[in-house]
Amino acid sequence: KVWGCCPENWMVSNTSCYFITSEENNWTESEKKCTGMGAHLLVINIKEEQLFITQKLNRKSSYYMGLSEPKWIDQWQWVDQSPYKKNVTFWHPGESNNHKQHCVFISFLNGKWGWNAASCDMPQKSICEMMKIYL
Repeated sequence: KVWGCCPENWMVSNTSCYFITSEENNWTESEKKCTGMGAHLLVINIKEEQLFITQKLNRKSSYYMGLSEPKWIDQWQWVDQSPYKKNVTFWHPGESNNHKQHCVFISFLNGKWGWNAASCDMPQKSICEMMKIYL
């Protein structure tokens, strides 16, 4: 049999492990911290993943995820290079079109979880994701 597991203190889902940071950093530093743990900032590919993650978050905090818009490209990109699918997004109303805000975080606003575009140097908590380790 093949066993899938995650590092200690990480949350387990179908194929991924998640770690929610308690410290706040800018987006680049957040991604570096995730990379240092063998992970990357959170990439949301399906609705169920968004629901799983948001059930574990504190409504009073905001969390960087692995979606950004490098200034020279003018297009949203995931840190793991997976395709950005407009039909699998959870933007708060009016949030995805501010061209001065190039990084994305998840926050609880008006009674629901969603994505916000933000300045990349704003300190936030973050969510790291890695594939399960199979033994």
